[in-house]
Formats: sequence, structure tokens, C-alpha cells
Amino acid sequence: MKIAGSGALVTGGGSGLGQAVARVLAEAGAEVTVLDRNAEAAEAMAKEIGGKAAAGDVTSEEDVQKAVDIADSGAPLRIVVNCAGIGPPEKMVGRNGPMPLANFETVIKVNLIGTFNVSRLATAKMMERDPIEDNARGVIVNTASVAAFDGQIGQTAYSASKGGIVGMTLPMARELARSGIRVNTIAPGIFETPLLASLPDEAKESLGMQVPYPSRLGNPVEYAGTVKFLVETQYMNGEVIRLDGAIRMAPK
Repeated sequence: MKIAGSGALVTGGGSGLGQAVARVLAEAGAEVTVLDRNAEAAEAMAKEIGGKAAAGDVTSEEDVQKAVDIADSGAPLRIVVNCAGIGPPEKMVGRNGPMPLANFETVIKVNLIGTFNVSRLATAKMMERDPIEDNARGVIVNTASVAAFDGQIGQTAYSASKGGIVGMTLPMARELARSGIRVNTIAPGIFETPLLASLPDEAKESLGMQVPYPSRLGNPVEYAGTVKFLVETQYMNGEVIRLDGAIRMAPK
């Protein structure tokens, strides 16, 4: 599907992977709306790429519906990239006892339910539009993680949330096929994100050396390039792509 002339909604677009995606889609001619909890970050990114900003929480139906409407207010919304997420490490049973259930619920709510919330509301909007070439109405790209397959100690909640995203990729793609809407998921490995950027250079180098090849942290531009490929390649549907330099995470 052509990116140029399409409306795009990128969640978590104020920083990290989402920021790189917003830039790449804008450069390819999309009219990008940046949705982020950080209103200032969303506004700054939207200003940089000549797009639109929507401050809000992906778990809020009201916030997401507003963002979807903004994204569809110019060029028709046809591209959705879910990058918003959290990943606080915490053992199931730590020194202070069992993990508070609320902590587990929060990660599931933001990562998994938030992804579903954005996808369902954006899909409803896409279905209102007439199809373009190849009966296409749109494409959704979700963000999982290698933790969905190689979850480490302390990642029970995070791995569960990302595993859920992997698990719903195919049934979503099958359901939406008749409407000309594709669904794919990227499972990134260790990427240079704001969280890792705060680490000392030695720590980042050590993490990068765990990757077979290339032995470094992933660049968000590489993630964004994969998103671009998935949007433009019409035959890619219902797939989960590991983008990880062939790493397989150790238990800890």
C-alpha cells in the first residue's frame, strides 16, 4: 500500500521507536498524527515532521477515539503503528513478597489492552473508507518484543503482555482480511531507546555484545524501516517478525 497521501497514527510517537516511525512515515509522504502521553513530546514531534499531535493514554477509549478522529481529519487514516508501551522489571516473588497484582495489571493494560484499544477504534474508522488498490483499506503494525519468546527473569508481566500481542496478530489479520486491512507485528530485540540511552556507554556496549550480528544495540531507524516495509508490501499479512540480530535472550 502506498504511504504517500495516507493518514497515519503512531502511538508512543513522542520518543524512541515511535519517534523514528513518525519521521520515516512523514518522509514517505504520510500525514502523521503523533499520540503520546507526554503532550509536549507529541507537539514537538508533530511540529518537526509537519504532522498533528494528540495527547492521551492508549488505554482510554475517549483519548484514543479523539486521536483517531484527528488522524482521519485530513488524509484518510490507513496506517496505524502501535509503539506505546512500558516494561518495568519485577520478579513474581521478590524480597518484599509477591508482586502486587496491580503492577501486573498495569503492564497488561498499557501494552496489550492499549494495543487492542487503538487497533479496534482505528479499524472501525478505516472500514468507513472506500478501498484503494488491491481492495486495501489500511494496515496495522503492532510492537511486541523478543521477550514474548525469550522472557527473562523479572519480565513475567512484560512477556505476558507482548506474548498477547503476538497471539492476537493472526486472528486479527484473519478477521480484517475481508475488509482489506492487514495486521503484522514486529518483535524487536535490544534497541537504543530513551531507557537504554541513559545507561553508561560500557553498559550499552556490553548489551550490544550479546547480539550475534551486528553486535550492537538496534537503531530505531532500523525498526522504522521495517514498519515501512510492512506497510508497503501488500502480501505481508498476519506475520510476526523478529528484529533482533539473531539474539536469543538468556534467563537473566
